[in-house]
Amino acid sequence: MNKVQNKDIKSILSRYWGFTDFRSLQEDIIQAVMEGKDAIALLPTGGGKSVCYQIPSLAMDGVTIVVSPLIALMKDQIYRLNNLGIPAVALFSGMKRREMEIALDSCCFGKTKFLYLSPERLFTELLEVRIPQMNINLIAVDEAHCISQWGYDFRPSYLKLREIRNRIPGVPVLAVTATATKKVLADIEEKLELVDVQIFTKSFERKNLAYVVQYDENKQSKLIDILRKVKGTSIVYTRNRKKTKILSELLNQNNIQADFYHAGLAAEERELKQKRWTDDELRVMVSTNAFGMGIDKPNVRTVIHMDIPDSIEAYFQEAGRAGRDGKKSYAVLLYHDSDVSNFEFLENNSFPEKQDIINTYHSLANYFQIAVGAGEGESYDFDIQLFTESFELKPTLVLNALRFLEHDGLISYVEASYTPSRVMFIVSNNVLYDYQVQHMKTEPLIKLLLRSYGGLFDGFAQINENELAARLNLSKEQLRHQLTHLTKQGILDYAPRKNLPQITFLCPRPGDIKIDSGYWKNRKTTFKERFASVKRYLFSRTICRSQLLLRYFDEKSTSACGTCDVCLRRDKLELTNKEYDLVMNEIKGRLEVKPMILDDLVSEITILKEKKLLNAIHWLLDANQLELSDDNLLSWSKKG
Repeated sequence: MNKVQNKDIKSILSRYWGFTDFRSLQEDIIQAVMEGKDAIALLPTGGGKSVCYQIPSLAMDGVTIVVSPLIALMKDQIYRLNNLGIPAVALFSGMKRREMEIALDSCCFGKTKFLYLSPERLFTELLEVRIPQMNINLIAVDEAHCISQWGYDFRPSYLKLREIRNRIPGVPVLAVTATATKKVLADIEEKLELVDVQIFTKSFERKNLAYVVQYDENKQSKLIDILRKVKGTSIVYTRNRKKTKILSELLNQNNIQADFYHAGLAAEERELKQKRWTDDELRVMVSTNAFGMGIDKPNVRTVIHMDIPDSIEAYFQEAGRAGRDGKKSYAVLLYHDSDVSNFEFLENNSFPEKQDIINTYHSLANYFQIAVGAGEGESYDFDIQLFTESFELKPTLVLNALRFLEHDGLISYVEASYTPSRVMFIVSNNVLYDYQVQHMKTEPLIKLLLRSYGGLFDGFAQINENELAARLNLSKEQLRHQLTHLTKQGILDYAPRKNLPQITFLCPRPGDIKIDSGYWKNRKTTFKERFASVKRYLFSRTICRSQLLLRYFDEKSTSACGTCDVCLRRDKLELTNKEYDLVMNEIKGRLEVKPMILDDLVSEITILKEKKLLNAIHWLLDANQLELSDDNLLSWSKKG
């Protein structure tokens, strides 16, 4: 363990983040890490997880390795740290080898405080050589739930993280996540092989956040109605990229200022949209789940989901972006019959059978023209739409099959993230001057690059191809042709922009594939449980929404929130919580034994006045907890 410098961690917090005090548990987590202890931090969305590894790194000598599965989040963190004057770099899919070497050199020579990596990058030959040359003070595992097969976002590549301990003995590990059950926490501890681990958990309860699930045949009209009634900033989530634009246009037509956001937009465009929203120049952001990671905007009054989420964890994290300032806010989930049908279709068509997994692998190999025994180490841009159309496969099934192929060590799959074009001169200034003199055709481009971007001889710089082409009076194709020509001439290194996922074949293509049956069965069980939990949340009409969510995260002894749609309907019964629990147990206990006519049920239950009891029974009927047969027999609904 590196020797800890006697720096005041609060002064670091104040200097870089502008806060005088830590949030709950942050200081305890930081102290544990600085004492060299392994730790797990479970802090709900907005709890300030990144500060828990960033501050100890700044207070100690050396570099911190941050492992994250999300390229977009890594880029966002790098951008934020560099803007604060903190040197940080990242390695991710799509980077040139020379770019990675420059980044790693800065870590080895002590110029960089943070090295962000996707888990796949930890085990490359390049890292094998460089890691022993670094003074590493901490390993931070972000989105640590990804290591657990019981988690909602399991990433097989995370399972290899335990190997890092053997390479860097004595360096503490901090695993952080916003969403994990007790089962997942135990799995994180086991899979990372943490020693004498300290676990820090914060309650998931959000007393200022009202959860609402509402059925409406016209969701768009309801969306407009909500945004007119509840003033302030909002995020509207939808699954479909096209819908983000359609909904934002609808809102603008109704005088509600909105814009749209998804991962398919260029980085510059996403950054501009996000800044306008963050600076309150824009009221509503309509987005896919690509929006929100790393954003800590306190005054979001509503988060509205236009589609049913596929996991409680994802929903809780997204909904939790509302009301971080502690003021009253709303998390609303809108649905209608077709959404339920779509959700059930997703449930039935998302989990791959074993033969689906095998077929997906062979289709991939054929698609990229890889022969049996070949392909090891080869990487390819992967357009899933073209691929699935070529082989008539379902996209959701393919995406899930890829996870199994990753687990079995056949491929690596890195999801799409926009990477802008970059260039770097790889000759000396003198050689470049001589080349300019002899090649007048490319001289204007070289001069413009040198005037527009600094540090081109020391590292890669991001370039704006549209702007360069316009200033040179060239088409984008002509500009790219010149950049490619200069690369072939050995003058510069040009990395074109990327916006597609990457598939890497990790071993030679086998003739036969065997699927890990035990792992497949465990994943199927988890998959079914995840969808069942969403259904319980969606269709429950008698249990407080907040209590449902908290119970999912193993917080059992919580009281009803009093502000969700269920609690508000219950209030009309004029029953205390104690009376409600008593009458529910009485009704359920009797009707689960046998159906009863209403008069008999009322005469048997004497703990409440008849009017209150009848109100409760009618409410349970409206909530579909009770069923009434044609012969007027009441029974407890199996759905309940």
